[in-house]
Amino acid sequence: MSEVLQKLVSLLQLTEVGTDHFQGCSEDLGFKNVFGGQVLGQALMAAYRTVEGRLAHSMHGYFLRPGDHSLPIEYEVQRIRDGQSFVTRRVIARQKSQEIFTLLASFQADEEGFEHQFDMPDAPDLEGLWSELDIRRKFQHLIPEKVKEQFTRDRPIEIRPVKPMNYLQPDVRLPFKQTWFRAVAELPEDQALHHCILAYASDFGLLGTSLHPHGVTFMQKGMQVASLDHALWFHRDFRVDEWLLYDMDSPSASHGRGFNRGNIYSRDGILVASVCQEALIRQRAASKKE
Repeated sequence: MSEVLQKLVSLLQLTEVGTDHFQGCSEDLGFKNVFGGQVLGQALMAAYRTVEGRLAHSMHGYFLRPGDHSLPIEYEVQRIRDGQSFVTRRVIARQKSQEIFTLLASFQADEEGFEHQFDMPDAPDLEGLWSELDIRRKFQHLIPEKVKEQFTRDRPIEIRPVKPMNYLQPDVRLPFKQTWFRAVAELPEDQALHHCILAYASDFGLLGTSLHPHGVTFMQKGMQVASLDHALWFHRDFRVDEWLLYDMDSPSASHGRGFNRGNIYSRDGILVASVCQEALIRQRAASKKE
C-alpha cells in the first residue's frame, strides 16, 4: 500500500478512548477548516466499531460548526437500536467540547430482494484523462502560495475529471459534472473500510456542481462555501481501489444554498452508491459575519 493511502487508512482507524468513545486526528488539505469528507469517514468508522455482522446501507450527517484541522476530534457513538435486521447508531463529533457534526447511520444484515437500477450514463473512458493532481502540478505557478504545497502533494484518492474546471477563471456551465476516482493502491478485503473511504471521497467536488451555472468557484474572493449536510446510500458491494464513476448534478440553488446529487457506478456499470448534499454557496464581503 502506498504511503499516502496508508496515512488515510490510519486516519480512519480511530483510537478508542472509552466505551463507545473514539478519537481521530485531522489532516490539512489546504482548506480553511477540516475537510468534511474526513469527518464523514471517521464518524462512519466510529459507528462501525460498535456494530457486528452488519454493513451500512445509509448515513445522514449535519455539519454544525467548522472543524479545526490542528485539533483531534472526539466521536461519541450512541446505540439507538439493535434489531434482527437493522442496527442504528448516532455519532456526535466534538472539538473543544462543542458539537461540530452529527451522524445517523443505519446498518443491515445481508438480505436478498428485488433488484433494479438506473443505467450508467454515458461518460468518456478514463484512459487519456488527466488526473486532478497532474493538472494542479502543471499549473502550480497559478496556485496561491499559501495552499500550493497542500494542493500539489500526493493524494490517496486519484481523481480524473471528465471536463476540468479552471478554479481561478471559471466559465459558466450546466450543473452537471463527472469524475472517475479510485484509491491509489490496493486495499484490504474489508467492505467497512471501503465504505468509510468512499464516504471520505464522496465529498470531493460535489459542492462545486451547484456553482457551475454561476461561473464561480470556491477559490474566488468573496466566496463562502461549506457543506451543510451530507447523505450517502450504499446499494451494492464495491471496491474503492477500483475505478468508480461519480456522476453529479445540481437541480437547484436558492437562498444561498446549493443542492447537489451524485450516483456512483463501478466501471462495469453497477450502481454502488448515491449521494445528496446541500451546501452554503454565499458570495459576500469577507468581513461580513453570518
